[in-house]
Amino acid sequence: MDVVDKTVKEIKELKIQGAENIARAAIVAWSMAKDKKKASEKLAKARPTEPMLRNVLKYLERFGDAEGLLKKLDEDRKKIEEIGSKKIQDGLIVYTHCHSSTVTSILKRAWKDGKKFEVHVTETRPFFQGRITAKELATEGIPVTIFVDSAARLALKKANIMMIGCDAITAEGIVINKIGSELFAEVANRYDVPVYVATHSLKFDPLTFFGFEVEIEKRATKEVWDKPPKGVRISNYVFEKINPKLIAGIISELGVLKPETFIQEVKKVYGWLIE
Repeated sequence: MDVVDKTVKEIKELKIQGAENIARAAIVAWSMAKDKKKASEKLAKARPTEPMLRNVLKYLERFGDAEGLLKKLDEDRKKIEEIGSKKIQDGLIVYTHCHSSTVTSILKRAWKDGKKFEVHVTETRPFFQGRITAKELATEGIPVTIFVDSAARLALKKANIMMIGCDAITAEGIVINKIGSELFAEVANRYDVPVYVATHSLKFDPLTFFGFEVEIEKRATKEVWDKPPKGVRISNYVFEKINPKLIAGIISELGVLKPETFIQEVKKVYGWLIE
């Protein structure tokens, strides 16, 4: 099995997860592939709800600089950490859902800067990615409490800020993130807890500028219930849309921007992706 097929397999099996981690793995695989066009085609199909994956592949097809792109992502991550960590203050309780490497890097940066805070995280069934977040933060010494998904209201009730990652952003400023995210954002708004989305700007989906809908991935039913009783149907959507009205700001390397302003900036920076 070559590196491209191996990478695609690991993405589909969730051994590689998180939009930026997937994008980085794809860049490395593409750089090692002999047939670049074929590699791009295979990698692009690995996850349907991952515009960052498609965007980095388009970048590579246009500019061909894998090393430069990885360096840019590293530099942008540091900017996002710096910008996002300013939202974390002493004594806060931060709520998050699922696992976002962008969010955890912001929290770890804030902790290293000497800020003292707590984190509430929901477990995120059926794959329990919230446990990844909890373990990662606990390793850094950050106080973290994990809640079952149905206890999100309790997790949010005492929180001061909600910070989540995202997998896609549409031309309308709609954020696509792990299932449950809009529900929890609605709860956060009820308790006047501001909702921030931490992301790289390359997660915007250029296809939505032309009227295409973001495909919401639906995974195997056995992930929820291996052998359900006859007559029981199972819904296993991976992501859902978050109304931009629920979002206080999108934290990216471009700054902290309202969804509509974020889209305007993206058009300026990545005009070549919308051509």
